[in-house]
Amino acid sequence: MNGSRSFASDNNAGVHPEVLKAIAEANQGHAAAYGDDSYTASATDLFKRHFGQDVAVFFVFNGTAANCLSLRALTESYQATFCAENAHINVDECGAPEKLTGSKLVPIQASQGKLTVDGLRAACCGIGDQHRVQPKVISITQATEVGTVYRPEEVRSLAGFAHERGMLLHVDGARIANAAASLDLPLGEITGKLGVDVLSFGATKNGALGAEAVVFFDPGLAEGFKYHRKQSMQLASKMRFLAVQFEALLKDGLWLRNARHSNRMARLLEREIGKMPEVKIVYRVEANGVFAEVPRQVIRKLQERYFFYVWDEERSIVRWMCSWDTTEADIREFAGFLSQLLQC
Repeated sequence: MNGSRSFASDNNAGVHPEVLKAIAEANQGHAAAYGDDSYTASATDLFKRHFGQDVAVFFVFNGTAANCLSLRALTESYQATFCAENAHINVDECGAPEKLTGSKLVPIQASQGKLTVDGLRAACCGIGDQHRVQPKVISITQATEVGTVYRPEEVRSLAGFAHERGMLLHVDGARIANAAASLDLPLGEITGKLGVDVLSFGATKNGALGAEAVVFFDPGLAEGFKYHRKQSMQLASKMRFLAVQFEALLKDGLWLRNARHSNRMARLLEREIGKMPEVKIVYRVEANGVFAEVPRQVIRKLQERYFFYVWDEERSIVRWMCSWDTTEADIREFAGFLSQLLQC
């Protein structure tokens, strides 16, 4: 759908002009292929500045690949990854994690989108039993699929639970920038410093053209990863064009400005929607998404002008996502049209 502003996904937004400029500037002359170039080295250094000098970083094309390859590096086929029931790896990756890793996903009910130690304790059973799949990875999404954000103490608790049992903690960070902006903390302070082992670092939803990264906080876990990446067709030949996107985002804080803006637009939308008694916000607005229960008869009329997804058909809950390029005018026009429909 083209034309009107979309509230379906931050993937629907365009590429940030500074990212496009960086790509154009890198499009001069020749550079070594497959990551053996100065652009990739520079981008890697920026990751180390944000996450720590010991991290190992690998660039891939999309978030599904980042998640699947992370789990492939961490699991054997007889092992399991525990995740929220609505996690992207469980719901929106077409079975790719299980196909590519050969291991099992174990979905767990998650209030407000978050896994808890208590919920995991009940699920992580059968350790050492040769008849049972063996727990190996806990995967959380930050920010969560319903727009909430794990607090540092929650992540630290999950990491401790995992490590005490010889397990590892993976973070699907498709919106890690929005989480950091919400918490007002540096990227490293909400990941490696809390015990996260591997991070899928999202850039596409935050203004990139199509670039994600896998960050290992223990380089020993990355042994063999470069071969997995090649086997999975995720090794970019012209790597410089992925690398410069991360340079543009990470060098001067563009990642944070974009995330703060999209979060701020979501809060503005929450305030505007809050004026309408017929609409109920169903999850805390902590990142750049608003989830609301809307009268069923209004949804289709609203979708005739604006593209967005129905999150829960049975409960008539919709998801409205804000992006780096969402404007205050977009929000007010959208809210105004919704208000008109509710009064009809």
